[in-house]
Amino acid sequence: MLHRPSMRRRSQRKGAIVVIAAILFPIFIAMLAFAVDSGYLLKKRSRLQHAADAAALAAVRDLVPDAYGDQDLDKVRATIRSFANLNVRDVGSFTVLGSDIEIGRYDPETIYSDVQLLDTGVFDTVRVTFRRDSSANSPVSLFFARIFGMDDSDVSATATAVLQKASILEPGVGVLPFSIPEDLWKATPDGNVWSIYGDGRMEDSSGGQLPGNWGTLNLGTSANSTATINDQVLNGLQQVHLDGLYAEGRIPQSNQIRSSHDFNANGDQGLSGGMKSSLHTVKGETKLIPLFDGVTNQGSVLEFHITGWAVCVVFDSHFHGSKNTYVEIQKSYTYNGILKPSSDLSVTEGVIEGAYTTPALVE
Repeated sequence: MLHRPSMRRRSQRKGAIVVIAAILFPIFIAMLAFAVDSGYLLKKRSRLQHAADAAALAAVRDLVPDAYGDQDLDKVRATIRSFANLNVRDVGSFTVLGSDIEIGRYDPETIYSDVQLLDTGVFDTVRVTFRRDSSANSPVSLFFARIFGMDDSDVSATATAVLQKASILEPGVGVLPFSIPEDLWKATPDGNVWSIYGDGRMEDSSGGQLPGNWGTLNLGTSANSTATINDQVLNGLQQVHLDGLYAEGRIPQSNQIRSSHDFNANGDQGLSGGMKSSLHTVKGETKLIPLFDGVTNQGSVLEFHITGWAVCVVFDSHFHGSKNTYVEIQKSYTYNGILKPSSDLSVTEGVIEGAYTTPALVE
């Protein structure tokens, strides 16, 4: 025999449901408010992060030093503030606090953890924080959370960008096929201008003669002609030149030259008059130049032991007899050229002296 619930029991259940609903309703409202406002804050923070990333990547490019090794830090800060106002659209005039802009040199030991900045050497890192809080730009206003007395919330985003040091030369990179003594080059102040003469002599900016000699290299086959060297001066290192070095067993790969790989290249002391036109053409251009630490005689041919690469500007050239024929080069920095960055940012050895490639976000 079936028993139906009494009217009294039904009424009690309805009453209990109403009580539970009354208790849970504010909780549901709070959860809804939390979900809506949290999503809104996440969206605001995401936009702030994108803006900070863009500003850091743009500003770090301005850290490439000039020929004298000077870095314009005011320009870096101005770029950050310019990108902030371009990319943060929901604030009339976005303020970036001076304390939220950090410029320095990254500590290689911390590059994959908590990046620390050093205040010595050539700066290569920019860290910027974009914030909306009581100290700048005002907090982000909320919607439903106001019901519970929470009118706004702080939001911030930090980005750190590093200028990657170049480690690989690929076809197309601009080179000057002359060999320069590594020890002298590293001891030369940034911006110093050398005169390298047709008879193999070298002079510094003050006209003092430098010890040792320099030479014109065959970056390709051993039988490079003056026409080939002119082509390299004008058009850079090409695949055919890498093929020639590889065919003679001088480099381990035919598609690139690693700056950390030592190799021998033959050449001649002095400067050929047939290079006059090409060197005049590239006046003012930035080039990579090979560094050597030793030279040996192989019969009538010189073998230069290439240990690295450096950056210079073709400052001037003059052709008038072997003793008055010279090329002036200035120690400099570059962000141009077909270069690949070091694959491991914690490694600072075996990179191209003064050359940088695409910036990377590390935070």
